[in-house]
Amino acid sequence: MLLQDLLKDLKYEVVNGSVSTEINKICYDNRKIEKNDIFVCIKGFATDGHKYALSAVQSGASAVICEDDIDGIANDVTIIKVEDTRKALAVMGAQYYGNPSKKLRMIGVTGTNGKTTSTMIIRDVLTKAGHKVGLIGTIANYINDEKFKTERTTPESLELQELFAKMVDRGVEYCVMEVSSHALALDRVYGIDFDEAVFTNLTRDHLDMHKTFEAYYEAKFKLFRMAKNCIVNIDSEYGRRVVDDLKKENLNKNIITFSTKDEADYKAEKINLEAIESEFVVNNKKYSIDIPGLYNVYNALGCIAVCNLINLPYEKIEAGLSEVSVPGRCQRVGKKHNIDFSIIVDYAHTPDGLENILSTVKQVTKGRLITVFGCGGNRDTVKRPQMGKIASDLSDFVVVTSDNPRKEEPSKIIEDIMAGIDNKENCVTIESRYDAIKKAISIAEKGDSVVIAGKGHENYQILKDETIHFDDKEVVEQILLSRDEV
Repeated sequence: MLLQDLLKDLKYEVVNGSVSTEINKICYDNRKIEKNDIFVCIKGFATDGHKYALSAVQSGASAVICEDDIDGIANDVTIIKVEDTRKALAVMGAQYYGNPSKKLRMIGVTGTNGKTTSTMIIRDVLTKAGHKVGLIGTIANYINDEKFKTERTTPESLELQELFAKMVDRGVEYCVMEVSSHALALDRVYGIDFDEAVFTNLTRDHLDMHKTFEAYYEAKFKLFRMAKNCIVNIDSEYGRRVVDDLKKENLNKNIITFSTKDEADYKAEKINLEAIESEFVVNNKKYSIDIPGLYNVYNALGCIAVCNLINLPYEKIEAGLSEVSVPGRCQRVGKKHNIDFSIIVDYAHTPDGLENILSTVKQVTKGRLITVFGCGGNRDTVKRPQMGKIASDLSDFVVVTSDNPRKEEPSKIIEDIMAGIDNKENCVTIESRYDAIKKAISIAEKGDSVVIAGKGHENYQILKDETIHFDDKEVVEQILLSRDEV
């Protein structure tokens, strides 16, 4: 492929060389460069790709895409200057892989909470209806039934285009993806035309990156400028703002609303949350979903709206929803050990997420609610006491522990959480997450519920510069197994 073919949708300046240069592949990591690759200089949080341009050329790169001037590059190397290398990487990646996203029905979901559950629900319903579906998200990436490990919610634009191409090759019709605020702010999804975009909600999170809530909102709103059909939860203050802003910008979008309170295109009524299964009625049609909580009714509403837009029959939507299961999202574990209390693992790691899961479980718990949770290190510190207060207010007993401490001292994170807890008599701090879970299980009695929050599907823990294997579900099984053997 010629460099000029990759550049045809970009504005650029040829600083040196020729755009007729033959290209092997695109690369933004100088350590992976091979002969005749093109190296794209990406500015990151920790470093700047422009610093590695010379190294990339020495490793065989025949062309360099940059924003800033680069010195010391040989005259036989093509240098192309663009305004934004992140956007250039996205556009060139799409060209390199044959614009695969245009051959898929693209469904994006964004919001603080509910992205993973919403995408998994949509995938499950479409798959059970007989469609070939790809999924890109926090838990994993899927191409039909094949599962791929994921390192971030939304991959870098180049890897994203490669994934789309693989989906097309394997006959995928629908691509359902979580679209994170990071991905939107960093233009990882730049140039993708989404058929549907779903807004779940917006609450405090990721301010370590975005700095202000307004910047966080603006990052999320980008998705709706890129979508044809905008499906919005109007019970969220910021959902109503999405609708207003779309109308103000006169973008000629098809806006579809959902709610459990106000008049909307999809309003859930006659909601029954008294059991693990949630039941509700939408537009005179009955639905049930096998995961509890009002917030999962919202997730189901987004799915119903998407499925109606793609003309899936009611019977298939209803059947698919009734069998949904999402790893690490209100997931019951340990049932095979015949315990007389419930243990639930959930990914809740924000104030809103924690309040949702605890309120939901409390509603269906006859005994005490025992909560195990911590907060991530090197992340937004303001939410720590907020989450401490939420856990204390809603739980009968709280075990405060470590999540992913990263480079922070676990004791300092725990101290921040404890600042929000007034009733310290019904609370204990245990730095070891394993021991914290063991403590919660040891005090659980008949009718109690133990909620282990924060990590959900994750199977690792980040401790300073070390990442160890740690899976809340596996830990529960180990602890219960050792109890069985006594």
